Amino acid sequence: MAKRINPFRPMLDKIPVPLRNKYILTLILFVIVIVFFNDLNPFAQWGLQDTKVELEEKRKYYEEKLQEVRLDIRDSERDKEKFAREHYYMKKKDEDVFIIVEEENKNQ
Repeated sequence: MAKRINPFRPMLDKIPVPLRNKYILTLILFVIVIVFFNDLNPFAQWGLQDTKVELEEKRKYYEEKLQEVRLDIRDSERDKEKFAREHYYMKKKDEDVFIIVEEENKNQ
């Protein structure tokens, strides 16, 4: 019988021996799929982490605004006339309303 010659043998001999192992090749393929083609790849995780930080900042901001609104509601229920004058500039015909806003000291 004639011996068959593999035309790809010279190319296969150039590949390092550890990379010719089917288990190593499977592991490399698995890592490539996980890192680049999976929905939960590291790049997507970094993006999700940034989104999480932004959402936490927005949540804090809206919680502060909610607290302010709750205080306004409480004030409006206590003294409706004062609330209407300060927020909606309502006044009687023969009077003027002055609103004094205190500025915070920025030098502190």
